[in-house]
Amino acid sequence: MLCSSTAKVFVHEWAHLRWGVFDEYNNDAPFYVSVNSGKASVEATRCSASVTGKYIVQSCEGNGCTTRECKYDEQTKLYEAGCKFIPDKTQNAPASIMYMQSLPSVVEFCDQSTHNEKATNMQNKMCNYHSTWEVIMNSPDFSNTSPINSTSPPFETSFLLLQTKDRVVCLVLDVSGSMNSNNRIKRLKQAAEIFLLQIIETGSWVSIVTFESTPYIKTHLQQIISENIRQNLVKYLPTSADGGTNICGGVLKGFEVIKQKHANLYGSEIVLLTDGEDSGMSFCLKEVENSGSIIHTIALGPNAASELEQFSNMTGGLKFYATDTLDSNGLIDAFSGISSGSGNISEQSIQLESTALSVAVKQWMNGTVTVDSTVGNDTFFVVTWDQSTSPPNILLRDPKGKEYRTSSFEVSSLNLRTTRLKIAGTAEMGDWHYWIQNNHTDSQVISMIVTSRAASLAVPPVTVKAYMNKDTNNFPNPMVIYAEVSQGFLPVLGATVMATVEPQAGSPVGLQLLDDGSGADITKNDGIYSKYFTSFNGNGRYNLKVHVQGRNKTVRLGRQQSRALYVPGYIENGEIKMNAPRPEVSGDVIQAKLGSFNRVASGGSFVVDNVPSEGITDVFPPCKIIDLEAQNKEDKIHLSWTAPGNDLDVGQAERYIIKMSESLLDLRNTFDNATSVNTSSVIPSPAGTKESFSFKPKNVTIENGTIIYFAVRAIDNASLTSEVSNIAQAALFIPPKESSADNSSNHVISEGINVLTIVLIVAGSVIAVSIVVSITVCIVCKKNRR
Repeated sequence: MLCSSTAKVFVHEWAHLRWGVFDEYNNDAPFYVSVNSGKASVEATRCSASVTGKYIVQSCEGNGCTTRECKYDEQTKLYEAGCKFIPDKTQNAPASIMYMQSLPSVVEFCDQSTHNEKATNMQNKMCNYHSTWEVIMNSPDFSNTSPINSTSPPFETSFLLLQTKDRVVCLVLDVSGSMNSNNRIKRLKQAAEIFLLQIIETGSWVSIVTFESTPYIKTHLQQIISENIRQNLVKYLPTSADGGTNICGGVLKGFEVIKQKHANLYGSEIVLLTDGEDSGMSFCLKEVENSGSIIHTIALGPNAASELEQFSNMTGGLKFYATDTLDSNGLIDAFSGISSGSGNISEQSIQLESTALSVAVKQWMNGTVTVDSTVGNDTFFVVTWDQSTSPPNILLRDPKGKEYRTSSFEVSSLNLRTTRLKIAGTAEMGDWHYWIQNNHTDSQVISMIVTSRAASLAVPPVTVKAYMNKDTNNFPNPMVIYAEVSQGFLPVLGATVMATVEPQAGSPVGLQLLDDGSGADITKNDGIYSKYFTSFNGNGRYNLKVHVQGRNKTVRLGRQQSRALYVPGYIENGEIKMNAPRPEVSGDVIQAKLGSFNRVASGGSFVVDNVPSEGITDVFPPCKIIDLEAQNKEDKIHLSWTAPGNDLDVGQAERYIIKMSESLLDLRNTFDNATSVNTSSVIPSPAGTKESFSFKPKNVTIENGTIIYFAVRAIDNASLTSEVSNIAQAALFIPPKESSADNSSNHVISEGINVLTIVLIVAGSVIAVSIVVSITVCIVCKKNRR
């Protein structure tokens, strides 16, 4: 039983995050047409349908507000814009938490008996018209549990408030003999140096442990309080490799170093990098699991221990994978992705650029990096190369034309293939252009890495979080790639987001992520860009990296869409009591142009199994259409949707199957048996294109109150068929005629005026009748006298 409104809001949001259910209201489609007992009516989008209330429009002028009943819109046949559903404060309906948890009677989720499958909300659209309780009960949290039969309620949940402490990080680095292969030990030093000098936050404690057959403490914990300490830590990074691989030894030695300074391991972090296998990893799994430390793992090369990810999974750490391909910058990106989880984004390093290219002799590598208004402090431009002992020719020009050449960059005395430039103060906002020439006698891979921090504590920087829908996958299940682009709590819209997925063997695969509400993307304009990934070329690890670019004319901020329903008011004892209007973010802020920006983010790694060694056939059908809409205009039905692809949301489907029915559930449960619509004239467009189709229904008697439901499936050239789309309704509904301006439709506004008018009319009528009677009597009397 849920009593507190605050507790119910918490449960509402928890259900989103934990069990993946959706809201049962819809601010974009707040009303729909329903037919009950042969009578059509306009209803508020809600669950359950037994929540009662009235449909009201409120008008405010100056300090006064008036209300009236809603009228019908001539175009939509639904209620007019501005119409609000005002619920009764006293209800009998106990559901639903995902609709209006603020009602005192609401203490449950909608289940099969109370679910409103007709409502045009996201829960129905995305969960195939199943109730929230059905979805929740199918989650792993409840699938193997039984209900509590005790008469006494369970203990109340207790919450423990924790406070962040200084960040404590121990680098546990593999220096076994295999680290000499493919220049790994030198690349490790390059990447770890960037981590120590540019990424790890000031105030953090850092130690370094190396391991081969035996672990060694290179340096005990040092707190980063100056640039000298950063430079001193770099001196302890390994330069040579030899011996076997003892991963558990390295991890336990890291625990030992941390315990020398701190009473326990809780909240501490281990950055574990290895390129080898170790049959003894199982010996320390239990100790790792119970340690309280967070272990981030970096698997380097194709032979890193397959059990490595267990350490991250047990402790909540990040997982990264770096190939031996130099032009992917995988190892540098992995270290750059290990930032603090304290939530203080102003202190965290933000990667603006990370690109690498194999450059031929005397040829140039050039590009542009945008420093936007939200970053600019502690900005580094780092150039690395892999062959020459001297740096390439470098020219860097800031937005005002100031030039920095090779001599402006400082070559690392301990790492001769890295040179960096730190911009004093706050870096100039705008486009920074660079040109780098390979002056070596052979081709070599050159890279440019740019990092920065927030320009102001008061303005949150634009950030990117890249991730996958799961960490392990079995073919032929697809992966979904996500990139969340935001500034503070506001989503960033209109950015160009490109993901690169690098397999263990083979060429990287690039794909553009979209925020258009189709395919893998669930919600349009929420700042989360998505795409299916199906280009598997073998078993093993895959690495994800995301590049985000924003340009002046297209990028803007959007509204945050995940929020509980705002209730405009209540009806209490027959009286409408309106709440204060919901505070809205200024339109200027919402539509604010962010200007141009660059971001790079590592999404970590995922592992794929069961990929056929003999090659992949077409096993992926077109994706489910999730934005089908239907409208009844004159005597035709107009359908629209976003085209799926040949393989999920990539490519082009072969044809469509469209079905219609007067029963929503029949269309969902027995799609093939429903009435077919002739689609011979519809040729599918490429994925992501907006489709439209109009037709006149045949063999259907359409009259007032008729609702026809539609659904679509797509078929590809291998005869693979998509899931049934969301179900759209087209309703023929003739609203009741509006009453005149003087009568009941406006009685809420004009009640006092109407009564006064009626009194005056009646009084006037009585006086007029009296005058007529008096005149008549007088005339009759005169005639009688004559």
